[in-house]
Amino acid sequence: MPRMDATQMSFAKVYPLLVAKAEKKGRTRDEVDRVTAWLTGYTAGEIARLEETPITYGDFFRSAPAMNPRRALVTGTVCGVRVEQVEDPLMRDIRCLDKLVDELAKGRPMEKILRE
Repeated sequence: MPRMDATQMSFAKVYPLLVAKAEKKGRTRDEVDRVTAWLTGYTAGEIARLEETPITYGDFFRSAPAMNPRRALVTGTVCGVRVEQVEDPLMRDIRCLDKLVDELAKGRPMEKILRE
């Protein structure tokens, strides 16, 4: 059976996994929403509303109101993949959010996560 493309997965299934990863390490849903908003330009309310729709994870990123140009500063490894070396721009943005949530879960201060 072929592996499902991450871009085709349901946002409503993926996002709660990111939240759970952060919460398991003592962080909050609000903090995950904040890093997601920083990256994509969505508000926390828009993110919550999109979780109630059938939007795919890929379309969540494709439809983002304002991808943050500072996301290029997000570097490092997530799931054994260097974020800055991912060639497909959509997959790089997806890995970027994974990396931001990883940093959150590892206790990194918010101002460093948001590259302020």
